[in-house]
Amino acid sequence: MISCPHGGRATTATTSGSAVLMDGMPVATAEHGYVVTGCPHTVDGVPVPCVTVRWTAHGSGVTVDGSSVLLDTSAAECFTAAFVPQGPPVVRAERRRVAVR
Repeated sequence: MISCPHGGRATTATTSGSAVLMDGMPVATAEHGYVVTGCPHTVDGVPVPCVTVRWTAHGSGVTVDGSSVLLDTSAAECFTAAFVPQGPPVVRAERRRVAVR
């Protein structure tokens, strides 16, 4: 599960055609777009929610279809709609089984 530093939930906005699955779901890669919903962050009473997460390609060497697999150690940043950085997302690794079709 991925969330912004303020508790909003990040979900993938793009789909994967990969044959590699983890717990029945396609493996998340740095190529996927992520959107954040439910971020309650405000500045001086004005809502300034996180709306996207951008991942930096990870040098772990773990790839799927040429894209870096997102690990719980992957670097990322949450951003507002005005592309203001809000801090790194919180990543909780939940998937542990890998299967290939």
